[in-house]
Amino acid sequence: MNSKKVRQTFIDFFIKKGHKEVASSSLVPINDSTLLFTNAGMIQFKDIFLGSEKTNLSRATSSQKCIRAGGKHNDLENVGYTLRHHTFFEMLGNFSFGDYFKEEAIEFAWELLTKEYKIPEEKLWVTVHINDKESERIWLEKIGISKDRISRLDEDNFWSMGDTGPCGPCSEIFYDHGSDFEGVPPEEGQESGDRYIEIYNLVFMQFERNQDGKMKDLPKPSVDTGMGLERITALLQGTNDNYKTDLFAPLIKNIAKKIGTNDLTDPSLRVIADHLRSSCFLLADGVSIGNEGRSYVLRRIIRRALRHAYKINPEADSILSQLANGLIADLKDTFPELSKQSEIIKSSLEEEERQFIITLRQGMKILEDELLNLSGDEISGDLAFMLYDTYGFPLDMTLDLAREKSLSVDLKQYETLMEDQRFRAKKYSGFDSLIPSSINIQKSSNFIGYEEVSSESSILGIFQNGEEVENAQEGNFVFIFDKTPFYAESGGQVGDIGSLRSAQGSGDILDTKKIGDHFLHVIEVTKGFFSNQDKVFLEIDTEQKKENYF
Repeated sequence: MNSKKVRQTFIDFFIKKGHKEVASSSLVPINDSTLLFTNAGMIQFKDIFLGSEKTNLSRATSSQKCIRAGGKHNDLENVGYTLRHHTFFEMLGNFSFGDYFKEEAIEFAWELLTKEYKIPEEKLWVTVHINDKESERIWLEKIGISKDRISRLDEDNFWSMGDTGPCGPCSEIFYDHGSDFEGVPPEEGQESGDRYIEIYNLVFMQFERNQDGKMKDLPKPSVDTGMGLERITALLQGTNDNYKTDLFAPLIKNIAKKIGTNDLTDPSLRVIADHLRSSCFLLADGVSIGNEGRSYVLRRIIRRALRHAYKINPEADSILSQLANGLIADLKDTFPELSKQSEIIKSSLEEEERQFIITLRQGMKILEDELLNLSGDEISGDLAFMLYDTYGFPLDMTLDLAREKSLSVDLKQYETLMEDQRFRAKKYSGFDSLIPSSINIQKSSNFIGYEEVSSESSILGIFQNGEEVENAQEGNFVFIFDKTPFYAESGGQVGDIGSLRSAQGSGDILDTKKIGDHFLHVIEVTKGFFSNQDKVFLEIDTEQKKENYF
């Protein structure tokens, strides 16, 4: 059964059972500042469950787009190392808002799995909460499952929306992939390995917990269920490896061809495939690439994919933007937002690849050279910080590479250096008042910092207290040059410092910022003066940067 049929079979089954199909909501939660991304099917129904939204809807079903790459639910670091973790996935769900409860939910799930999907009953195991005698009785008496295939769990089988609010026991359904795989039946606090795989979770919202931790019965008990499309598809296609299904296999084959490898088992291909899906869907739902919040998570996902492409082929270029077309074409009927936003998706990926590829290649070359001379099994925090501070090479990328090589990173030293950097950033935060609110300079700054630490440049503009002036003599100013080797403050990374001099004057560059295409240098004129269009010599204080003298 292909994945499209798996999805449609689920939706059609619950429509026949009186549920209304509800379209997937955006990956950006609406009116919920507590969540970075939509990470479960029930998120769009949260206000209904809480009772704050009135509705005539009593039963619903959906296939919800989900991202788990930040916040409480974060599978980013596991992608590529397991057969079933993803940053993007679809959650098939059926919901009851004060309508049916445990018995109907269990009967629906069992009928769907054994009749519609035709899964052999003897391959299914279930879990119940140790105090949920009602669910256990339903499984034993109504469904007729053998007692020895029921596991009674505590914390693993109790769900809550938060510290307070709706909560209740849950019942999970597992599939036994057989003795060819290692694993044990579900146990409290234990992973079931690759043999027993959870495929369906039935949550029974039965109680409301108050601030004191006490629980009372809800007036209208409800049901929230979830089944990962990727997992159930793998099961129905005869594998326990999600990446071997039709959701991933064609994409992985295309990635391998583009990068230039015949090894379709390379874990890096899984990372790229998963991260391409996440990136395209996030961009389609309006998340931009940047340095804060959701935008920064998206940037991390894209850059992690590029790092894995580099790992296979250091010369690989424009991987994601060129592969996006195939992904969009395959999923556009199910998710039309992909085709509607196709140009934004491709142009955004292309721009991020263009910007990051130089950083990636420089950082990887330095890191690989350092590892050749590494004594011991730990990468120094100083090296990790230098890669981040000088080359914009993210820490999580260094950690990812270290993990692959069974190395650790001295995070304590790294954090100490970061604290010093934050102190300097705070020290110079007063420079913000110098920054102009608008810049009427047509020519943009040419950044040459990846190749050079000094340059001969021309002054394009001088600003004092936010206003453009013609000359600078004693005091603090902002200069814009036609070209600069100075890296600008970005994503918590402080700007470069150094010096400048000309025939008429000299000064210190105390910070570097960026607005649009212009690099803004905070200058303290220490001798003489500077005028617009002057030729100057700029030089980064490399020793201070190297020693992290902040």
